[in-house]
Amino acid sequence: MDKQRDFVLRTIEERGVKFVRLWFTDVVGTLKMVAVAPAEVEGAFAEGLGFDGSAIEGFSRAYEADVLAHPDPTTFQILPWRGEVDPTARMFCDITTPDGQPAAADPRHVLKRTLAKAAERGFTFYTHPEIEFYLLKSSKYGPEGPQPVDAAGYFDNVPGGTAHDFRRRAVRMLEDLGISVEFSHHEAGPGQNEIDLRYADALTTADNIMTFRTVVKEVAIEQGVYATFMPKPLAAHPGSGMHTHLSLFEGDTNAFFDPAGQYQLSKIGRQFAAGLLKHAPEITAVTNQFVNSYKRLWTGDEAPSYVTWGHNNRSALVRVPLYKPGKGQSARVEYRGMDSAANPYLAFSLLLAAGLKGIEEGYELPPEAENTVWELSETERRALGYQPLPSSLDRALGLMEESELVAETLGEQVFNYVLLNKRRDWAAYRAQVTPYELDSNLEIL
Repeated sequence: MDKQRDFVLRTIEERGVKFVRLWFTDVVGTLKMVAVAPAEVEGAFAEGLGFDGSAIEGFSRAYEADVLAHPDPTTFQILPWRGEVDPTARMFCDITTPDGQPAAADPRHVLKRTLAKAAERGFTFYTHPEIEFYLLKSSKYGPEGPQPVDAAGYFDNVPGGTAHDFRRRAVRMLEDLGISVEFSHHEAGPGQNEIDLRYADALTTADNIMTFRTVVKEVAIEQGVYATFMPKPLAAHPGSGMHTHLSLFEGDTNAFFDPAGQYQLSKIGRQFAAGLLKHAPEITAVTNQFVNSYKRLWTGDEAPSYVTWGHNNRSALVRVPLYKPGKGQSARVEYRGMDSAANPYLAFSLLLAAGLKGIEEGYELPPEAENTVWELSETERRALGYQPLPSSLDRALGLMEESELVAETLGEQVFNYVLLNKRRDWAAYRAQVTPYELDSNLEIL
């Protein structure tokens, strides 16, 4: 760590960095920032930077307001969109109390704590997100609602189109920040795009997702359009999800791989997937945290509405891909319920906790869903034992409130804050959603 700090301080001096942004995330998943002068960075490494945590959503109560931000030097990057004049860099921070203890409501710490539990069992948790979002002509709109930048569809090639140029610029910027991109393409909705980040350990991925959202917003501003991660901005078109591939490694060995298993998934992999299924309803208030999230889950378009799993079944909540048979490093399961507006630190914590619970308790996978779940009648789904995901945020919070797993994983302060925050009446809650939610014809509650 000392060598990494020295590298940061040397780079700041050699590159003429004028501002260093210290980034952290509130409980809702909003990126927060304070900029410091280069001369203050060494002191921030040694002692942290103090601020009033009670002013941040969910961080601390007024009578315990003082907290400190400790920059993580391994996350140092120069921000490419700030240009070469007065270069600006950023680092993610861990938040502590004045006595040096991790702040209970720091989402990054919640994930670190869950990863430590996995490490005690010899596991490293890797994630690979497929992040969808919409590009709109403007944040303002008329009676017809938001206007997408194009009318293209899935994998369409639009030479010279806004989305094509946008993705090229965004991918280049992400690569400049050290974030590897695996794929990028136009998604099914008009103006909808997807960029897939290469797999990494879950903490790195969560940091990368927060950076990704900022990059997408910055490129949109640069190109005169508007980017939104709202789960369902257009009533007649698909919502934006964040399908996430998950795997556990034991050293260099993928614990999910068994060449003799069904779909080459090991016993550990099957138990992990079973944990995801069993606990999915109670973690949904975090993986899908907004009122608008449930419009995505319950309007088809490949969004999963029922607790099912399958191999080549895109209507299932959990899918077991088999893109590269025989390649052990590629074995994983895909969780398709989470949307692009989730707090990645808290969501990854709960996905990991649910999967580990499945391993610890030896959960068994139910029978595989072989039909397109949405096309079945309600009677058929009941006969097959397909449990629905919560149909509203209120229902999701009720299930979360009864969950020992969620309470233990999030910790008391975050758990109680999520319940309180999401149960506020609509007038107070409106600050947590985009303007489209407020003024569109979509059903509010």
